[in-house]
Amino acid sequence: MSEDHHSIVRRQAAPASVSTPVVTPIWPSVVYQSTDADALDAQYLGETQGYTYAREGHPNAAVLAAKIDALEGARGGVVTGSGMAAVAAVFQAVLRAGDHVVAGSQLYGKSLKLLKDELPRMGVEVTLCDPTDGGAVAAALRPETKLVLVEVVSNPTLRVADMAGIFAATAGHPAMVAVDNTFTTPALYRPLAAGADLVIHSVTKMLAGHSDVTLGYAAAKDPGVAARLTEVSVAWGLTASPFDCWLAERGMHSFELRFARAQETAAALAHHLSGKPGVEAVIYPARPDHPDHNRAQGLLCGQGGAMVSFRLAGGREAANAFLRAARHIPFAPTLGDVATMFSHPAVSSHRALTTEAREALGITEGFIRCSVGIEAPDLLMRELDQALAASLVANA
Repeated sequence: MSEDHHSIVRRQAAPASVSTPVVTPIWPSVVYQSTDADALDAQYLGETQGYTYAREGHPNAAVLAAKIDALEGARGGVVTGSGMAAVAAVFQAVLRAGDHVVAGSQLYGKSLKLLKDELPRMGVEVTLCDPTDGGAVAAALRPETKLVLVEVVSNPTLRVADMAGIFAATAGHPAMVAVDNTFTTPALYRPLAAGADLVIHSVTKMLAGHSDVTLGYAAAKDPGVAARLTEVSVAWGLTASPFDCWLAERGMHSFELRFARAQETAAALAHHLSGKPGVEAVIYPARPDHPDHNRAQGLLCGQGGAMVSFRLAGGREAANAFLRAARHIPFAPTLGDVATMFSHPAVSSHRALTTEAREALGITEGFIRCSVGIEAPDLLMRELDQALAASLVANA
């Protein structure tokens, strides 16, 4: 064997090329080598730009974060391993024992669980209040309140937060306002430009759009808080995988087209469902009968988003019959996919709440949340009608 033979276990540099790839490569490497100790030290001191260990950052996460930053008007956002990891990163970056949080009472179920069960055991008090009433938020604020967390459009009841009232309530108060923008997306609302201090996303949903990644994103307006988001993400191991980041970047190339098509169809489906036998209520922010319609008109520029919720008469039995009959529309606890999907919040996202707590939010056993995809509207309408017919039989 020749002396210049390279062992197959030796790492090789990428082949030289005067051209560059059009598609972002996937960088699955966990570690990145440096020439010597001084070079590595320079990276950690911020004198040079580079990567060291994937938990501390990698190129695919940086590319994806930059794309979402551009949509949200942010700088230095971090990509995390899930949407809940992004929520946790915000809590860990901002809060400490003795602090107080004011949060919307109609948040995503796991966010509520984190607020009600996990933060109190870490010495952080939490007050939940109606996000559609800025006065309720103002009344809940204390001197030790450090964070106000809301969703612009709540999951799954699609109530629209009183953002103007919330910003007025927190003006002059040290509390930061964090907005979970997953439902609305930057296509409908840009929290940082509107006055929020932090923005959160479950990238898993509409931004990535294909139900094949689990990712989150968080960004802060203040550079010091943005740095803390990065620090806690690294320290607590909230890192996202390169492959998921690559898939999400690919999905984001079609985000604006997907969202526009889904929103147009959602409005048509909401209109189609209204007044149908067996449908007790249709909930869609752009409809005149929505309780927050006037606010939605201004806040969302007359748009309604890609989600439609409705309540079936007949409770669980009618819901089961409806879901079984809609056999071409997946019943799955997610949203934002290219395909339309149904969710039953009482047994999925909000199952941790008591029956009384769910019903207080309007989440009955007949409550269905529909995440509208990009299929042809007439096809979806036919399938909805078939499913509604089955629910009526079950409720007879």
